[in-house]
Formats: sequence, structure tokens, C-alpha cells
Amino acid sequence: MLKERRMVAEQVAGALFEAETAIDLALAKTAHLTGVMPSLRRQAGASALIGQDAVEHASQAIMALAEARRAIVETHKELSVVQTQIGLGAVRMTGDTGDKPPMAVADRAVRMRNLRVAS
Repeated sequence: MLKERRMVAEQVAGALFEAETAIDLALAKTAHLTGVMPSLRRQAGASALIGQDAVEHASQAIMALAEARRAIVETHKELSVVQTQIGLGAVRMTGDTGDKPPMAVADRAVRMRNLRVAS
């Protein structure tokens, strides 16, 4: 019975990791699109009015993807609870290293900006 539960949990974990990756990739690609449109418009010498609606809609897509990311993160948390409930709390699922990914340079810069020197 434990073997079957573990097998099912690994399948769920695999699907979860794929969903997380897909959302992150979609978010990154949509952010890139949103950022490149004004640059290319400017490079083409077009008026700032050109493409404004497209930029706004792409920005709305980013917000929707951010909400989807929040929901999948909450799903991950809930599945961690389920993992414990079915007796697999100490089992590490395939692909889940348990390590936090290295902090991106931009994230470090944002965090460092808020630091103050203590006197």
C-alpha cells in the first residue's frame, strides 16, 4: 500500500513541477514581450500612442499569470499537507530537491536596496 501511495504521489509531484515550470516560463516570456514592445516602438520612431493597448493587455496577462503562480504555489503547499496526511511526510518527491534556488542578481539588488547601515 505504501508503495502505491508513493507512486501516486510521485506522479502528482511530477505534474505539479511541470505546471510550476510552465507558469514561470509563461510569466517570463510575457514580461519579456511587455518590455520589448515599447523599446521596439521607440526604435521604429513610432508615436507613444502606437501599441499602447497591446502593452496594457500584455500587462494584464502578467497580472493573470502572477495570480496563477500564486494559486499553484498554494496548491504546492496544500499537496505538502496531503503528503503528510497519507504517511509520506518524510519522503522527498522526484525533482523536489528541497533546496531553494539561488537568488537572482536582480532579487539581491532589490533586497540590498532596503538595507541601512546601523550606527
